[in-house]
Amino acid sequence: MEFVTTREELRTIYKTPRPTDGSIRKELKALDGHCRSFIGKSPFVLIGSSDGTGNTDVTPKGDKPGFAAVLDERTIAIPDRPGNNRLDTLENILLNPSVGLLFLIPGMNETLRVNGDARITVDAGLRERLAVDGKEPQSIVLVTVKAAYMHCAKAFMRSDLWKPETWYDRTTLPTLGQILR
Repeated sequence: MEFVTTREELRTIYKTPRPTDGSIRKELKALDGHCRSFIGKSPFVLIGSSDGTGNTDVTPKGDKPGFAAVLDERTIAIPDRPGNNRLDTLENILLNPSVGLLFLIPGMNETLRVNGDARITVDAGLRERLAVDGKEPQSIVLVTVKAAYMHCAKAFMRSDLWKPETWYDRTTLPTLGQILR
C-alpha cells in the first residue's frame, strides 16, 4: 500500500484552493454575529485536543441550547458538567492548549468549526453564571478563538445523519452496560 507523505504529494491529489474560494474566505479570526447565534442555538459541541506527544482525544459536551457562552468575539466558555471524571481533554489542555471545536444543531446539516487555545478556570462568578438548575459546573474551559468558520453540509447530507428513517433500531444494538460487561 502506498502512503502520501508530503504536502506536495497531497496537492497533486487535491486542488489548491484559491484565495477567492469560499473555503478560504469563510475563515474568520473572531466570532461574528452568525457564529454567536449558532453557538447560542447549539446544545452540543465536540472538543478535540492533544497532549502534544501524539495522544489525542475528542470529547462531547452538551446541555440546553446556548450552554456554551460567548463571552466576547474571541472567547467561548464551555462548562464542564459532572461526567466520567476521566479528564482526558482537561489534562490535554494543561499540556497543549490547542483545541478544535465542532458545534452542532440537531437537524441542521451545517456545523460551526472553531480552532483556538484553551485554558481551564474555576472562576466563581463565571461558574455561577453558567449554573443550570442551581448546579455550577466543576470547571470551565475558556477557548480563545483563532479561527472560526461554518462547515458545509456535505458529510451530513451523504450520511443522512438527521433522517430518523436511516437510523438503526436501538433494540438491535447492545446497551453500554452490555458492552462494558
